Amino acid sequence: MVGREWERERERERELRSGRSGGGLALAGGAVCVCLAVAGCSGSGQEATVQGAGGGDPVAVLHRAADRLVAAGSAKARTAMQMASGGTRVTIRGEGVYDFEERLGQLKVRLPQDPAGASEHRPITELLAPGALFMKNRGAGVPDDKWVRVETDSLSDGNLVTGGATDPFAAAEVLRGTRTATFVGRTELAGTEVRHYRGTADLARAARGASEGNRKALAAAAEGFATAEVPFDAYLDDEGRIRKVRHRFSFANGQEDGTGIVDVASTTLLYDFGAAVRVRLPEDQDIYAGKIAAEPGERGVDGKN
Repeated sequence: MVGREWERERERERELRSGRSGGGLALAGGAVCVCLAVAGCSGSGQEATVQGAGGGDPVAVLHRAADRLVAAGSAKARTAMQMASGGTRVTIRGEGVYDFEERLGQLKVRLPQDPAGASEHRPITELLAPGALFMKNRGAGVPDDKWVRVETDSLSDGNLVTGGATDPFAAAEVLRGTRTATFVGRTELAGTEVRHYRGTADLARAARGASEGNRKALAAAAEGFATAEVPFDAYLDDEGRIRKVRHRFSFANGQEDGTGIVDVASTTLLYDFGAAVRVRLPEDQDIYAGKIAAEPGERGVDGKN
């Protein structure tokens, strides 16, 4: 009897040891899975945000920059366009919001003073949409209650210059044409750590990779500018979103002898991602269809072009 009880006790001890051992293995296995999952998440996050000081191959990073803005949804924007020709230099500034998912934006654009500096123009309200630019308070004979509509793919510069502000998403999609780029270094922009890249984009290549709304416009710019090569400086945050991009364009100023190149430096600043954007495009009856004269520092366009 005692022998059988002793055997049963030994058997229970073996079962307990076996259970503890199995539980330990299960726990160890679970711990390994958790570590792998954490390591996987951490690795993925690092690839998306850190991936070394330069964030990976500069050309590949810049090709994805426009997509990162779409993922961010929206942002507030400030623009500055400086034009230089024949010793004259003017700067046009804008401020507003942009929805990268819907490709819609609104900017208030301020034209420079008259050459004498005696008067100041009212800000022009610009609505940006796929393939179209709408302007209000355009002046030059346009009624105050009317909008001017311009088909951007009909413009020789693809509206990278005509509106006095480069469409923020078009500015980002120019980077899809990046051919060469270098990582300059890390710096700070408005309190945000950013990576500075410098390179050259090709507008024809950018057009091929652009969204449907910008494809024709960028292709027109590739044909219309003095050169399709666009030098740029881009500043991206650790999520790959553009915080600042500066492009340098060149185009002929329309003189009959073909001389006179206008150099343009267009800068776009993006901040406050996720900002609310409400853009209501004008109805057909609210659009002016006449000829619009050029303002100082601008190029003439036709309404409903």
